[in-house]
Amino acid sequence: MALLPLGRLVVVGALLATACGARSHPVTPPGSPQPSVATLHADLTRSSANAPTSSLVDGMYAFGQDLIGHTSASSQNTVVSPLSIALAFSMARAGAHGATAAELDRIFHFPAGMRDEAFNTLTRGLITTDGTPPRTTATPSPGTPPPPPIVAIANSLWLDQGFHVRQPFLNTLAEQYGAGVRSVDFSSPSALVAINEWVQEQTADRIKKLFDQLDPATKLVLANAIYLKASWIFQFDPKLTRDAAFTRRDGSVIHVSTMHEDEVLSYAEGPGWQAVELPYASSHLAMWVLVPTGHTDPAALLDPATLQAAVAQHHAEDVELALPKWDFSTTLDLGEVLAQMGVHEAFSPAADFSGISPDLYISQAVHRANITVDENGTEAAAVTGLAMALGAMRTTRTVHVHADHPFAFAIVDSRSRAPLFLGTVTDPKAEGS
Repeated sequence: MALLPLGRLVVVGALLATACGARSHPVTPPGSPQPSVATLHADLTRSSANAPTSSLVDGMYAFGQDLIGHTSASSQNTVVSPLSIALAFSMARAGAHGATAAELDRIFHFPAGMRDEAFNTLTRGLITTDGTPPRTTATPSPGTPPPPPIVAIANSLWLDQGFHVRQPFLNTLAEQYGAGVRSVDFSSPSALVAINEWVQEQTADRIKKLFDQLDPATKLVLANAIYLKASWIFQFDPKLTRDAAFTRRDGSVIHVSTMHEDEVLSYAEGPGWQAVELPYASSHLAMWVLVPTGHTDPAALLDPATLQAAVAQHHAEDVELALPKWDFSTTLDLGEVLAQMGVHEAFSPAADFSGISPDLYISQAVHRANITVDENGTEAAAVTGLAMALGAMRTTRTVHVHADHPFAFAIVDSRSRAPLFLGTVTDPKAEGS
């Protein structure tokens, strides 16, 4: 596998027509010698865009709730990254036209303009490391301040040898998404190995693979990876962690390892819910834990209006918090889920991704996410892959928040409001799908 530099974008592959009569788009002028590696003459570095992100973030919340509603079964834990999925599909949207583009805009609630620039602005503000996240991190010594969070976001484009895509599309991916271009042979198992190795590197080994398998007819893959490791400002004392009852949706009771703390925290409440903010150290990141107080479906608490109400109405309270530890994962066939949500054109041979290359459609779409929450903080990772083929303050009262029944969570950036991870916990002992 050849990894091409981000600073000067390179398109790899013999400039020949691809199989099945597909049209190729050489990046060298007609009549010029056809080299095996063609380098774009423009020095393409990532743009320092400063675009508005509010509409983009609102759209991700709306999409995230739609997705949770279609994937959160009553008996299953769920974790997804709206940011990861939206980034992958936004890269594909950069080359979409017509009905395909309109459909993606509608389902993902993409803003009408400057979508790519908004994602560039948003992700650059979230990232805390330019490289891959460390696979191991030292545990802070007792009494030392918790370390700042690690947030890594990576995008990548994988091209089949001999397949060529349009230069404006490549420019957008390099400038707005920092997406490197890698050349692989999708007819060989080495392509799958290379992509999965990239996933492991970008997620500090939390996710071992993106695709189970790839069709040899695949012509390109768009991939996103997000990694988060963050420590609580107010860490839970492990000595106070003990087994406690948790009532599942069906009324059955299990005993799970439950953390406890009594701190002044940001708290909000509304009809049928309580919410408490757990801030992460040295950052603008926080987890909001949303607990139903009646028969409210926890997934319904991820409605953007509820989250906005929690943020707008929160105030300092002395909170006695009981929160179970959890560690689980979710794997989604996005092709199946998004079809239920109304995405059809993009997965059809009739798709219009002509801004990338003619006759392409999304043949596979996979999302994997996992999350670990314990006394120290949170570690989470997510990957999304699209394979494309040719179509023929303290107060006097104490508030009790006991997450001892199914609840929801949202990890957000307080500046941009971007939802890095959303999910529901219905059985803290379950490992997920």
